[in-house]
Amino acid sequence: MSPTPDPRYSLVIPAYNEENRIVSFLDTIHGFDGELIVVCDGTDATAEVVEQIAHQRADLMIRCLRFKTRLGKGGGVIAGLAAAETPLVGYVDADGSTSIDELKRLFSLLGEYDGVFGSRWVPGSHLQVRQGLLRQLESRGFNLFIRCFFGLNFRDTQCGAKVFKKAAIDLVLPRMVSRGFEFDVELLWRLSRAGFIIGEFPIEWQNKVESHVEKRDMIRMLTGLVRVRLHAGSP
Repeated sequence: MSPTPDPRYSLVIPAYNEENRIVSFLDTIHGFDGELIVVCDGTDATAEVVEQIAHQRADLMIRCLRFKTRLGKGGGVIAGLAAAETPLVGYVDADGSTSIDELKRLFSLLGEYDGVFGSRWVPGSHLQVRQGLLRQLESRGFNLFIRCFFGLNFRDTQCGAKVFKKAAIDLVLPRMVSRGFEFDVELLWRLSRAGFIIGEFPIEWQNKVESHVEKRDMIRMLTGLVRVRLHAGSP
């Protein structure tokens, strides 16, 4: 099956040094009639691998964005979202924790919502492989901080499966200052402050133990979010 020549949605995949995982993730994608925008800003051969797959997979529309310097998780997503030209956009982690079928389901839920994201902590979620206990405790502590500091009532801001109407993204993207893993929180916060309707839905998800998020990243996330909240401009 050939990809749709004029896709309705684009899915951004930030891929920093993901040459060992991007192949297996793209191999799982079938029947996807949108555009895949893979953002490569690392030092390995991820971009070459993606371009080779794009040449071989006539059933997929794959665009590879190359950057010589590290953009950060948020910076990579911002670059991909800015490059998208479709009415609907989204992003997903390259580790394969969320299947493409789940992303298509989230896209289908965009109607009355301006944004929709998957959540591992709402009733109905199916976690095939859970995170370790320490990681779960860290996640709940981080979520409590987000609720208190940003006034967001979402249960899982960090799940890497989010889709939006491009018009909403275009409005808030120029105001974004986060470029790290804290990007998700700032994006949801700015969208909410701007009056957009965001829905949180259960998702099928499995933990991938090779996570790139380390302890120092958590510290950077917290300090970055404090900086965003204390020096925020108008929505």
